Amino acid sequence: MYDVSLKESHFPAQGEPPEAITLGELLKRSAEHYADAPALIELTYAGEYGRKWSYRAFYDNCRRLAHALASRHAPGARIAVWAPNIPEWVMLEYASAMAGLVLVTVNPSYQTRELKFVLEQSRSEAIYYVAEFRGNPMQKIADEVCDGIPAIKHRILLTDQDALFAGESDVSKLPFVEPHHETQIQYTSGTTGFPKGALLHHHGLVQNGIDTMTRAGVCSGDSFVHHMPLFHTTGCAILAIGGIGLGATILLAPMFDPEMIVRVIERDRPRFVLGVPTMIVALIDEVQKSGRNVSSIERMMSGGAMVAPELVRKAEKIFGSSIQIVYGQTESSPVITQAWHDDSLEDLTQTIGQPLPHVEVSIRNPQTNKVVPCGDQGEICTRGYLVMTGYNDNPEATKSAIDHDGWLHTGDLGRMDTRGYVTITGRVKEMIIRGGENLFPAEIENAILEHPEIAEVAVVGVPDEKWGEQVACFMRARGSDKPDAAALKAFIRERLSPQKTPSYWIYVDEWPLTGSGKIRKFKLAEAFVRGEFDVLKA
Repeated sequence: MYDVSLKESHFPAQGEPPEAITLGELLKRSAEHYADAPALIELTYAGEYGRKWSYRAFYDNCRRLAHALASRHAPGARIAVWAPNIPEWVMLEYASAMAGLVLVTVNPSYQTRELKFVLEQSRSEAIYYVAEFRGNPMQKIADEVCDGIPAIKHRILLTDQDALFAGESDVSKLPFVEPHHETQIQYTSGTTGFPKGALLHHHGLVQNGIDTMTRAGVCSGDSFVHHMPLFHTTGCAILAIGGIGLGATILLAPMFDPEMIVRVIERDRPRFVLGVPTMIVALIDEVQKSGRNVSSIERMMSGGAMVAPELVRKAEKIFGSSIQIVYGQTESSPVITQAWHDDSLEDLTQTIGQPLPHVEVSIRNPQTNKVVPCGDQGEICTRGYLVMTGYNDNPEATKSAIDHDGWLHTGDLGRMDTRGYVTITGRVKEMIIRGGENLFPAEIENAILEHPEIAEVAVVGVPDEKWGEQVACFMRARGSDKPDAAALKAFIRERLSPQKTPSYWIYVDEWPLTGSGKIRKFKLAEAFVRGEFDVLKA
């Protein structure tokens, strides 16, 4: 750990200022250093090996694709990728960066209204997609949406190699790309009903991925199973960028399947595994059930929720490794703080670690924006290379998130001790963290309010042993007709993806209100925990 003794909750950036490079330069350097080493190996749903690329071959493919993209799109154009974990997704990530484009990452579980919003708000001019994933008819949905968006000039299936690489023979020079140019838009928190598009630049994604994976102990020659969704910064930045930058081999899984992943760990003997706490629990359960050998694992990393002490103990017993927690958000590329592998059990389970190198962190009074003394509660803020450029076409939200001194305000409450270790104590925002994924009440509320029999809605997170939090929907009916849970679930599933569907439906006759007439959501959550409601479950 960093040896510091602070008097106030301001952790200065550690280390010399890092070199700023682009994703394309990162890949080029890795191709030169690790030319014949395996860079990316596709895994099938059964865990068998699919296609394989050495570092040299992966770089060559990305350059080919970059030329194809440049033949279709001018520098700065936004293109959306809507697909699960397939090698072409990772190639598109690097190729679009090399072509000076901005990649808009889209959750493959999205439905019509969600996809339409992202494509329009991002001003995408193309969509690169797959036909379907886990029963979601993605091509059908995308084509219906794109028929109504004149700005979409290209619809290309990632599985159609001829269409994907068309134009690669255009050998004109690729555009010059600056490390601080925007290279991705990822959609995150929204209190107005829809997410905001965080504009992320090359330098932030590259440095953050490398620093996070370095602290996790990943080295050249290592391999790891990549089962995290690529549309998240964890998947496309920490793993797909950090892993490539350090010369590791990515075993790309199409989805999270604990049985398959444990078999791959036994076969390939990786030293490192990452997952949100619910994934770690599932992997532990699978090892206990199957008895497979996972003794190769030396480092584990988790985030998205606090790691329970019992889970750390189980991980050490089953995998022989403690869990390093990471904390961050999309707007910070994404990691802000991270535990060290040799931290004490107390620090591993009661804190979110120390800041990454080159990262400034402070705890500030939400009212005055002043740094608070060590041990006092305030808002967690960060400053440095990792901070996004801003929110796409949303200057008001950008101004609210990043102050005039460059501090990104996370919306999370926390404390910092004299060693610079940070502890989360609450959330300024009302986001629900279910299984490591951020869900936003306003978006769910707006969708439910479209039901003709529902007059008012309040969506809150309630404690759940498995998922950390589950979505509870409190409602006041418009009349005497009260739709049951099955009908409400069917209604919301036509509008939103599965993870946003409430697990609990509760009708109320009146709300706990503030003096200004706002619903006191925390009172609803407290009463739910006390069992004071009749709860409907679909």
